[in-house]
Amino acid sequence: MSKNTLSFKSIALSLTIILIVTSCGSKQDIVYFQDAKNYETIVSDNTYAYTFKIDDVVRINVSTLDPTASAPFNIYMGVQQETNLPGFNGGNRPTQLDYIVDKKGEIDFPVLGNVKILGLTPAETKDLLKEKLKPYLKDPIINIRLVNFEVTVLGQVNRPGTYQVNGEQITVLEAIGLANDLNIKGKRDNVLVIRDFNGTKVYTRIDLTTKEALNSPVYYLTQNDVVYVEPNKSAVSQSTLDNRAGLAVSIASLIITTSVILLTRN
Repeated sequence: MSKNTLSFKSIALSLTIILIVTSCGSKQDIVYFQDAKNYETIVSDNTYAYTFKIDDVVRINVSTLDPTASAPFNIYMGVQQETNLPGFNGGNRPTQLDYIVDKKGEIDFPVLGNVKILGLTPAETKDLLKEKLKPYLKDPIINIRLVNFEVTVLGQVNRPGTYQVNGEQITVLEAIGLANDLNIKGKRDNVLVIRDFNGTKVYTRIDLTTKEALNSPVYYLTQNDVVYVEPNKSAVSQSTLDNRAGLAVSIASLIITTSVILLTRN
């Protein structure tokens, strides 16, 4: 066997080694909703309504046609500078005080005292307060907003962190979108959602590669949910074999360099 033939075979073997140790995952590892067909209509039976939990911070405003009558049911603390607002002297608007759901699931509401809202939706809470306010107010308008709605996205995403949610609803896909999507090493078929039910942690997994994810009990996230994306096989293998892969690539590169030098000299 000639030196040239041997050199060419060495180069081919080295390139094969490099391709093996740097190979990527398959399409099935990274594509969302793989079983969704073109123009397919999916009617989801996943009904969702947020319910209040312990440590939620809730903003409640009560108003009527008579501001004087509803004033005792709204507590304000401090002031923030505003302009051209009728009803506030000097353009100063008081900052409304928020309510914290305590360990008993109650809020301390002005005049009414302790009101239990644990497990109630905002709509149910409005109905409850309207009923309790009947002796005091006529046709009150009640606005309720969850102030501290946050979710945390960790693991193999492009921008892990804790994100503030505007409104009362966010899906796991929207949360991942806030984190700039999963990176190529994220395991899409086994995303973990950690949920706190008033001190009890519940762990649920969701497969984002199938359309059935839309019906998962954790497709809609709740306050303080944690979404964790674990590394896929490629990432785990890379982490485990980094040193050996690096050594293999180095040896292959050395073989190629040596073979090229021999070919050049010949």
